[in-house]
Amino acid sequence: MEKVRVLIVDDHTLVRDGIRALLALVADVKVVGEAANGREALDKTKELAPDVVLMDLAMPIMSGLEATRRIRKKFPGTKVLAVTQYEDREYIVPTIEAGARGFISKTAAFTELASAIQSVHQGKSFLSPVAAAAVVEEYQQKTTEADKDPYRQLTDREREMLKLVAEGYTAREIADMLVITLRTVETHKTNLMNKLDIHNKADLIKYAIRKGIITV
Repeated sequence: MEKVRVLIVDDHTLVRDGIRALLALVADVKVVGEAANGREALDKTKELAPDVVLMDLAMPIMSGLEATRRIRKKFPGTKVLAVTQYEDREYIVPTIEAGARGFISKTAAFTELASAIQSVHQGKSFLSPVAAAAVVEEYQQKTTEADKDPYRQLTDREREMLKLVAEGYTAREIADMLVITLRTVETHKTNLMNKLDIHNKADLIKYAIRKGIITV
């Protein structure tokens, strides 16, 4: 069986030694190197081509977050597993967004770390319970914010009207195009502008550009 090649990145020697000693007990894992900061992690990743990087976050010279972001970009074949003492949402979400395939606490059981390494190596994600809760909370918050977007309150016809008005068509042209009355056009236009809290055509065009509805 081919072993998973692991690079340990942490600015504390004792932590690196401890992880190395524990992973020596795992038959299908091989530690191929160590690094004490993010910059060294990049150099070692380039030199050793590890399958998985165990990445601490708070380190000197270059943080684990920045190193994760760069590894994802430069070495897409290498997976990053964040192993850190920080379990706050402010650390977890940015780390996942930077490209880490997993997030695990340094207080986790050794068997959990071994499972996490295998999971990210196989292209899966691995999140500690705290990390998983943070990701769900972030998703729910963004969904709630999206639901508050007034654009989501527009009907399909009003969205169509917004696009046509922003593209410069007159009310008469829109009426002919959609085969509806001029009065209906004006009603839809008034409704969509009230929902968006926009009350002139110039601002309506600017809004459509910001939303990517039309391009200039």
